[in-house]
Amino acid sequence: MVLNYIWIAFFLIAFVIALVRLVFLGDTEVFPAIMNSTFDTAKTAFEISLGLTGMLALWLGVMKIGERGGVVNLLARVLSPVFTKLFPDIPKGHPATGSIFMNIAANMLGLDNAATPLGLKAMEQLQELNKEKTEERRRRSLLTDEQADRQLLTATNPMIMFLVLNTSGLTIIPVSIMAYRSQQGAAQPTDVFVPILLATFFATLAGIIITSLYQRINLLNRTMLLTLGGMSAAVAAIIWGFSRLDSVLMNTVSVSAASILLMTIIVGFILAAMRKRVNVYDSFIEGAKEGFTTAVRIIPYLVAILVAIGVFRASGAMDWLMGAIKWLVGLTGSNAEFVDALPTAIMKPLSGSGARGMMVDAMTQYGADSFVGRLSCIFQGSTDTTFYILAVYFGSVGIRYTRHAVAAGLLADLAGVVAAIAIAYMFFG
Repeated sequence: MVLNYIWIAFFLIAFVIALVRLVFLGDTEVFPAIMNSTFDTAKTAFEISLGLTGMLALWLGVMKIGERGGVVNLLARVLSPVFTKLFPDIPKGHPATGSIFMNIAANMLGLDNAATPLGLKAMEQLQELNKEKTEERRRRSLLTDEQADRQLLTATNPMIMFLVLNTSGLTIIPVSIMAYRSQQGAAQPTDVFVPILLATFFATLAGIIITSLYQRINLLNRTMLLTLGGMSAAVAAIIWGFSRLDSVLMNTVSVSAASILLMTIIVGFILAAMRKRVNVYDSFIEGAKEGFTTAVRIIPYLVAILVAIGVFRASGAMDWLMGAIKWLVGLTGSNAEFVDALPTAIMKPLSGSGARGMMVDAMTQYGADSFVGRLSCIFQGSTDTTFYILAVYFGSVGIRYTRHAVAAGLLADLAGVVAAIAIAYMFFG
């Protein structure tokens, strides 16, 4: 329901602002711009789905090999002590645990092309679990047919926790951001590496805590405290290790590590399947077919959210919002330098490409080594495209009622933004 209200708000706000610009400012180009944006973003949504088809076919095919080879179940068993605390509604050793872990690992390495198919596979498994539990409750007469049908359209607690972990965008190796900084002539393209890692870590930690409060999950237990402590120690070790490398070597290590890991996963899955005498080729084809149907299924959801965002931007609503924020910050007498980088932060939950454009524009206008340029890069790396992820992941399994997913995701984004600002002032202010 929340997405319904947000979607309506995008259109109504855009219409009101466009009307004001036309009537009071004489801007006759605003409504044509809005309509052009609807056509352009609808086309973009289809192209994104089309582009995802190949990646979905590849990685869902690889995942099917891993399932048949027993690797996914092995991962589920290894991770069950932690995941049973964080995802208490997922049975111990369920295959969804392995898929969730692989998706998170791909996201941490900045491997978006691999992360999305793995995430969609995890959502499919979580929805299957939802169907099994709903059917069992229906058989025991604990749910009416109408309640059971609604439950199948409603996001479960594990789905929401999983999506918040995605939207908080924990990334260890922000290769693309460092590449853009290099293109923009930054003296040290990697100087935002540590700030991004810290900001995205705080966003993820906030997302886990916020969602746990919603779902009444107790994080104050030995397993979770050791896990979160271990994550903190690992982040500190990565920061220390990469801080000792120069920019060229850091980029080489980042790209090589990600590529080696991906190829190792593929070969490992194949060897495991061969050991179990599985027909590897047929397994891949079976999984790849699922990738095609999934890509087709998400098209309406992508069109809906991207068109609404495009209308909001084309109306000038984003520019008015930024102007209002800068004015309010100015009234407090605070340092408003960070406001010039906020378009990247505000755009990131709505559109990855839009936020990327804002980041590049900030570096072009203010300089790659300016405070604004660096902060916009930290914003870009500290969170993920919340509404895109919600549309694609929920859309792939037909979820209509998102419960607290939007609120938890946006609060995690807000935590990432606040952390990014504080860290930027600490490092570059």
